[in-house]
Amino acid sequence: MKMHIREFAKLTGVSVRTLHYYDEIGLLKPCSVDEQNGYRCYDEQSLQQMQEILFYRELDFPLKNISEILSSPNYDKQTALSEQKHLLILKKNRLERLINALDGAMKGENLSMNVFDNSEYEALREKYAREAKEKWGGTAAYKESAEKTAGYDKDKWKEVNSGMNDIIVAFAECAKSGAKPSDPSAQALVKKWQDYISENFYSCTKEILAGLGEMYTADERFKENIDRQGEGTAVFMSEAIKAYCE
Repeated sequence: MKMHIREFAKLTGVSVRTLHYYDEIGLLKPCSVDEQNGYRCYDEQSLQQMQEILFYRELDFPLKNISEILSSPNYDKQTALSEQKHLLILKKNRLERLINALDGAMKGENLSMNVFDNSEYEALREKYAREAKEKWGGTAAYKESAEKTAGYDKDKWKEVNSGMNDIIVAFAECAKSGAKPSDPSAQALVKKWQDYISENFYSCTKEILAGLGEMYTADERFKENIDRQGEGTAVFMSEAIKAYCE
């Protein structure tokens, strides 16, 4: 099932303008873009990703942190959902205390200022944010990427994402041409991909590159996104990276 951007915006409660911005910064890409009119389309996978984003937004995580967590190769969705649930329960309990306090105040009862205390939730949210970075991004590469991308504006993110997409398209065309992952043409694209990551995010060593290659087929989100340029592109890209790193 595919939805045009306005349908998707209505379903998720997120404005079209916000979806455009999420696309620009690489947080949520559409599943396809109509070549004739430029309309963005979204699918079930997009909806699942948006749900994850909205959970983090509800917990007041900055968009930059959400993007870093969700794009990490170590991201564990089930663990993340469990921890998010814990935080939301704390938030719910606080709201119930405030509602009960309001009921009491309407009856003329004295109001304890402790009902406004949100320190437990804030402390746990900060702890969770730290742990998320440690578990899913607390590497030297993560730190380097965070520093390098800190100054990226919308135009820069658009430029970087466009450049990455161009290389993936080149991988798709290489695969369609009948080339093998170990052929010089494919290996040249792997080198270009490695250099592009190093230039725009972090020093992409062969060890890191090998891990990324495995993720492109192991993680359905990445596989589906890459395969939008052509069925089998993710596998071809992964095998080309494996050959390059070996």
